[in-house]
Amino acid sequence: MLALPQSADAKVVYTPAHQVIGANGVYNLDLTGDGTVDFLIQQWQSGYPSNNSLLCDAAVGNAIVGHKSFASALSAGASIGPSRNFISGGNNGEAMLNVTHFTTGGTSYVHGFWANIRNQYLGFKFQVAGETHYGWARVSVQRKANIFTAVLTGYAYETTPNTAIVAGETSGADSPGNSAEEQQTKSLGELALGAVAVPERRLP
Repeated sequence: MLALPQSADAKVVYTPAHQVIGANGVYNLDLTGDGTVDFLIQQWQSGYPSNNSLLCDAAVGNAIVGHKSFASALSAGASIGPSRNFISGGNNGEAMLNVTHFTTGGTSYVHGFWANIRNQYLGFKFQVAGETHYGWARVSVQRKANIFTAVLTGYAYETTPNTAIVAGETSGADSPGNSAEEQQTKSLGELALGAVAVPERRLP
């Protein structure tokens, strides 16, 4: 179960999470809790050659810190604000990780910044009532061949428009990189048991 966000009076509103995104899984990320899906984090597989992708799809008007078509994996303490390079509008969403596998026992081709990393951050720019806000989501990814599992362990946003946020900043509730939620991700293999398979989805 996801915990409720901190008080809306906080400058940074942080929501702890414990969400596994396994094979063909999808998570609707609502950063502010207002019922609007701001981003989709999803994994999907397409035909031959086998093409497995972990994607972060931005709703219209929103964007993700990245380079070309790949979402960046930011470290705790990184600034997320107007000076960052944001991407959006990819054919299938902005790729976190893509693995193409042509034949059984053959070579796998890996693209993206999210293979086998723990507690890194997606950086977000998104719209609330026509104003630009910044936020982050903390994700760990375990890759084994062309199979991978993502675990979302928390997210936050800055309530003041056009104001940068620091990756991992939780308004003093936790120090970046040392939250209790991150400790729950010690075993991604155990967490993967909770993955739910659903069809690929796209934001409007």
